[in-house]
Amino acid sequence: MNCADVQKRLARGWNTWNTWSVLSHVLLPEGLAVNLSLKEYRSGGWLREALIGRQGKNEEKILPGPHAYDGSYTELTLIWQDIELRIQSAHAGERDLVILVTPLKMQKRPAVLMADVGFLWNRPGMAFRSKTGVSAMAEGQEFTLHATRSDADEMSVASMTPRITMKLVEPVGLSTGCERSVEEICEILNAAKARLEEDSRARFGEGHELHAAMQTCLAWDTIYEPQGDRVITTVSRAWNVGAGGYVLFEWDTYFAARMIALDSRDLAYSNVIELTREVREIGFVPNMYSARGNVSFDRSQPPVGSRMIYELYRKFGDRWLLEELFDDLLTWNRWFFAHRHAGEGMMTYGSDPFEPVTGNYWELNGVDDTFGAALESGLDNSPMYDDVPFDREKHILFQADVGLTGLYAMDCRALMEIAGILGREEEMELRERYQLICCGIQKMWDEENGFFYNLRTDTGEFSRRIAPTCFYALFADGVRPDQVRRMIDEHLLNEDEFFGEWMLPSIARNDPAYEDQDYWRGRIWAPLNYLTYLAFRDAGCEEACSLIADKSAALLLKGWREHGWVCENYDGDSGSGEVRVKYVDGKRVSYGGSDRFYSWGGLLGYIALIDRGLEKMG
Repeated sequence: MNCADVQKRLARGWNTWNTWSVLSHVLLPEGLAVNLSLKEYRSGGWLREALIGRQGKNEEKILPGPHAYDGSYTELTLIWQDIELRIQSAHAGERDLVILVTPLKMQKRPAVLMADVGFLWNRPGMAFRSKTGVSAMAEGQEFTLHATRSDADEMSVASMTPRITMKLVEPVGLSTGCERSVEEICEILNAAKARLEEDSRARFGEGHELHAAMQTCLAWDTIYEPQGDRVITTVSRAWNVGAGGYVLFEWDTYFAARMIALDSRDLAYSNVIELTREVREIGFVPNMYSARGNVSFDRSQPPVGSRMIYELYRKFGDRWLLEELFDDLLTWNRWFFAHRHAGEGMMTYGSDPFEPVTGNYWELNGVDDTFGAALESGLDNSPMYDDVPFDREKHILFQADVGLTGLYAMDCRALMEIAGILGREEEMELRERYQLICCGIQKMWDEENGFFYNLRTDTGEFSRRIAPTCFYALFADGVRPDQVRRMIDEHLLNEDEFFGEWMLPSIARNDPAYEDQDYWRGRIWAPLNYLTYLAFRDAGCEEACSLIADKSAALLLKGWREHGWVCENYDGDSGSGEVRVKYVDGKRVSYGGSDRFYSWGGLLGYIALIDRGLEKMG
């Protein structure tokens, strides 16, 4: 097995591969697409594409339903203008697709559904109207799209591809391969949906709803990326469209791969391979890169890749994956120590100067300054980095960071394990760095307050602005049992800091910035919960693990049951995925919002699946 084999297996069959619209179904490798669109008569509007999570007043609203990773079943509800529909699809054989569109709300003048047939990504082929529907030829094979009804064409809508037009006065069906009735299509759909749900219930029991939320989000965010001829899982389609087709963020993608491994080895492998391969010549996996060529040349992000990849190996046992990625991961580990070592075994974040390529915001904002370093932490506007001075000679913050120091220890330890499996001599090099980091962690312990704090390297003083990242010290060996006990009793269970109905806030509740509830200033983020959970689990703290797991599951299920949301972040007080709206002098002021269908939101459910023994840890 190798990388090419993985992509060849993944990029096959019908699925919602097209990042630009969840109403598009595409057959790979041909690129043959069936694109659904809607004509609404009251407003005269034409909905050509639809995305999950758009929040504008007149935008379409998509309520995503079950979605198998292989596209064997998909379901969503669409609300737009005065239209409300349920759209389902299923495989009817290896190369055959059925779609059912059911009106959930009748209109005085029914909307029109159009199914256009064509080829995406400049793939060779021909589509044409035929007596039985719309036919297409690709690579010597003929495909025909049949409909359960066909009405007069909607001439007021310009289309450059053949299509079928249907008035939505009743459920209407589409099928390839052969003509089918609505009843026959429903039978195929019901069987496919039942298989998907039964599989989840059989494997996860009472945790099936957590798995369903996580898996549904990740599957809808999985696309085919034509520039690289690859299948990848992105943070969300809304982000992809804004980035010109796709965008990958570093730690987001590694976390997505780990969750996906519950259901799809190939897709998990694809994500870690495609991301790790983007290691820059200077030596780091970038913060982000996108379809427009925007790449972070000045910074990386938290080094979680080695741990996630090692866990994939522990789950599946494929040595070739480690052989494929070890050198890039080792290069990244060496870069972090060479460029982000604050001295004495403590690590810090930074931002290196470089010659810009595109001049894009993501490439230029905060470069060689405090904000660029904060972006490298992944906690973009966290109060922990407010007013921290920047060392322009070393291009790092004047503040050693508990979170990065702990994560770097985790990275070294995972790479040590991988090097041992592969018989690589670099194991000793990694062990030396790991031991140095474990000693460095202890320099950040404050006996008086019983906690690990970020440490200003210019003044030697502790920073009292604390986040869940302070618990990452537990990734290092040598943290004493009495230190762990105090961290739990005096901080994790402290209602003035991290304890509460909804956990874990991204800054302590008694921090002045907590009231902002603006992005990383107080809101709850799944990756912080996940890494804190792993830190306590590595330290053998079952009590803390169960608390974090139960609180995380409750938070995910609240938004999932109320709205079908898997959010980027949540309000620290209410547990809502909505963001607070603030105005200053009549102008809305906000750093960032909360995408309502964001891949890493599923980590909240994944934590609970691990804790309940439904997923084995590496």
